[in-house]
Amino acid sequence: MHDEPDLSTASRSPQVLSDDFFNRDARVLARDLLGKVIRHRQGELWLSARIIETEAYYCAEKGSHASLGYTEKRRALFLDGGHIYMYYARGGDSLNFSAQGPGNAVLIKSGYPWLDDLSGVPSLQRMQLNNPNSQALPRLPEKLCAGQTLLCKALGLKVLEWDAERFDPQRLFVEDVGQTPQQIIQTTRLGIPHGRDEHLPYRFVDAAYAQHCTRNPLRRGQIEDLDFYRLDRQDAHR
Repeated sequence: MHDEPDLSTASRSPQVLSDDFFNRDARVLARDLLGKVIRHRQGELWLSARIIETEAYYCAEKGSHASLGYTEKRRALFLDGGHIYMYYARGGDSLNFSAQGPGNAVLIKSGYPWLDDLSGVPSLQRMQLNNPNSQALPRLPEKLCAGQTLLCKALGLKVLEWDAERFDPQRLFVEDVGQTPQQIIQTTRLGIPHGRDEHLPYRFVDAAYAQHCTRNPLRRGQIEDLDFYRLDRQDAHR
């Protein structure tokens, strides 16, 4: 059995996000989670990824799981902000955080490996072992968390372990590492069926990492102010 991790070995104490941070409007939360770092402990290692893409969901719109009604499986969506909601998508695990208001949440769509004094090269190597490519070879770092199920696989996050749980500073938390996106791309969410509010622009991407997210919103053929918007941190929601 491993000893509890000594977070004091870092050059500073982790700035763990409080429950109040999550207990806010889903779109506000989705934007403000960009640049934050998810930390998950596996054995003696802290596996970490910077959040680069999120999607907001509301109970009142048809794209959300909560719109289908309360079930025990969806219980976390109806709890206070800061509960973990995980589900299976295309056979893989997906990570969500409940937001303010019953049924509202943010899906963590993709991330980028984060290395620092708490999560070093051995942590990255563990993430690559967790999530090899189709040839069983290590994925490039930029491909490691480029999608909601890839992110969870790389970080070792499982539905059976974390669904409906709260954050645990000794095992799983989200940290403010002082990284603030200079520009955010706002666009429509991915994979929403036709007729289920697929037009709502509730997807947010850190512009500096757009090419590493699930689908690049700045790819050729996309038209600004039609297919996507550029938002500075000071901009109001559209």
